[in-house]
Amino acid sequence: MQEISQEIAAQAARWIVEEGLDYGAAKKRAMKELGLGAGKAAAPSNDLVEEEVIEYLRIFCADTQPRELAALRATALLWMQRLEPFRPHLSGAVWRGTATRLNDIHIQLFCDDSKEAEIELINKGVDFQVRAISGFRGEEVDALSLSTYCEGLQEEVGVHLMIYDHDDLRGALSMGARAREPQLKSQELRSPQEMLMHALQFPKSPIGSLKALSELLSQSLGTSTGIDRG
Repeated sequence: MQEISQEIAAQAARWIVEEGLDYGAAKKRAMKELGLGAGKAAAPSNDLVEEEVIEYLRIFCADTQPRELAALRATALLWMQRLEPFRPHLSGAVWRGTATRLNDIHIQLFCDDSKEAEIELINKGVDFQVRAISGFRGEEVDALSLSTYCEGLQEEVGVHLMIYDHDDLRGALSMGARAREPQLKSQELRSPQEMLMHALQFPKSPIGSLKALSELLSQSLGTSTGIDRG
């Protein structure tokens, strides 16, 4: 059973990276392609799928994904700075380190009044749509969805501002608060520099504050500069 789950996770990881599918859709597609209908095999956990996503990125996207991730994080930082009064926290693949140019940016806002963020965007002349998407507890929450230009990618990307009550912040921080240390399948020894870059790409915290993201980007830039100097 473990081998089947691993196979499903590996196949799902491919569709997550190559087509930008969400985890649920990718697992369903993988099970269908492997001829595993409902009840024939248990779907792998998201943690297992994420490990396979990281491995897929390492093998097939090592030359492009880190730059794409950095570009998305830089764009996320700009929006978090603009929305700082609403206690923004970055979540999803862009924060967790598995994003490519196919992924949208998800930012959680914790507001005293749920309409405050909408009013702020309207006052700034930002076009957006209100839609319902799955929140960090699996519940539906309102999201303000918009498109913005990503300088690093030289193209438009999607941004989803997920609206929560101020009191929900503690719960969001505790969700998945178990330290996450992604494990690579490869047993090859890595240099201290590679270990540092791996740690910067995959932070342990479940979501990232404006300060945390700013520090992560600053550290990543400093490390990259060190590599360039040789």
